[in-house]
Amino acid sequence: MERVASCRRAAHDAVADVEPPGLHDVITDVLDGASMTPGVLTVESAVAIDADVDVDGIVHRAAGVQLIYEGLRLTRRLAHEEPWTDVSANGEGDLEILAADILVARGFYLLARTAAAGKAVRTVQAFGRDQTLREDAGADTDRLDGNLERHVLELAVLAGAAAVGAKPTPTLLGFATELGEELGPAFPPAAECIPEFGSRSTETSIGDGRPTDRATSATDP
Repeated sequence: MERVASCRRAAHDAVADVEPPGLHDVITDVLDGASMTPGVLTVESAVAIDADVDVDGIVHRAAGVQLIYEGLRLTRRLAHEEPWTDVSANGEGDLEILAADILVARGFYLLARTAAAGKAVRTVQAFGRDQTLREDAGADTDRLDGNLERHVLELAVLAGAAAVGAKPTPTLLGFATELGEELGPAFPPAAECIPEFGSRSTETSIGDGRPTDRATSATDP
């Protein structure tokens, strides 16, 4: 899936100047192992609206969505595991905290001054509220954690639509919301859940709001 490779390259390029090397390595490891579902959905949403869009010209917006998600996902894991309490971690938890902050910040930078910027802010705010609420007795922690995936996919379709000067259709937003609710709190490889909306070779119809062609790939997370 070429979209996966393009989104991953753009995400790596956005953090290529991070120093020191140890911190850069942590970020690289996060991106190397990440599902590119948020980034790919950003691109495919743009293509669904404008089939002639220059994908290379908008892939940095996909990277912005991806980086915000990876930073928040890493924050969520750290909040649950609290690695800094493990004396054998040798400071790795501290590096991961910095990595999470940098990922979110770079994501915001890539989406700044776009129509998706407000949704990016609201996504982070909602994440903070959900992570606070999950500490309450009897909280539905799976639902609260999974809200991140739903909000990020909604951000993806908004960012993709904005990249071609449009607003996401109700069908696109509905697809993102339903997919996020189904997949949260984690994403499988993008090829398993994102239809190529602009491809004539796929039998998926974006008008249905649900993917019907779920080809899998072990090499395209």
